[in-house]
Amino acid sequence: MEFEKVRDIIVETLSCDADKVVLEANLADDLEADSLAAVELSMALEEAFGVTIPDEDVANFKTVGDIVDYIKTHAN
Repeated sequence: MEFEKVRDIIVETLSCDADKVVLEANLADDLEADSLAAVELSMALEEAFGVTIPDEDVANFKTVGDIVDYIKTHAN
């Protein structure tokens, strides 16, 4: 369930195609997320999942899978 919700947030925030959003997709290289997009994405994820994501954790998000794993371990 987390993957679908994360995918939808990524598609909406980054304006990318849903078929490109797979667990192995690199946020910067494959989805063209820059630092501003990463901040917007983290805010959308915080709101959707009720978590707080520190900036140092956002910096560690390299792939979609990294985000899904983070949400699984930190969401209520």
